[in-house]
Amino acid sequence: MEKALIAQRVANKLFATENAVDAAILEASQLLAGMIEARQEIGFSAVLGSDAAAKIGVALNALTEARAAVVASHNELAEAKLRLGIRTRMIGSGPKSFGENVVTGSANDRLAG
Repeated sequence: MEKALIAQRVANKLFATENAVDAAILEASQLLAGMIEARQEIGFSAVLGSDAAAKIGVALNALTEARAAVVASHNELAEAKLRLGIRTRMIGSGPKSFGENVVTGSANDRLAG
């Protein structure tokens, strides 16, 4: 059972990382939208702040690539868990979806594959 507890500790950190990257993507997206809305409200041309908006776009791209890397790590860790002989389900936070099978719950009820 010790292996399962250690794996759960790693899974908790993985879920926290996934949530943090998602939160960063949301914040950056909202920042970009807010910048555009503010420029429109003020009535200035699209030239104002275009360099800053482009840099936020670059940051969003990097965050999206980071998210893909974390998801790939999640899949690799799920395989490693099975190679270690751990058959239990890891508990995490947030909903988990594979195709049409969706498991939802509180922030501490996500099952890790």
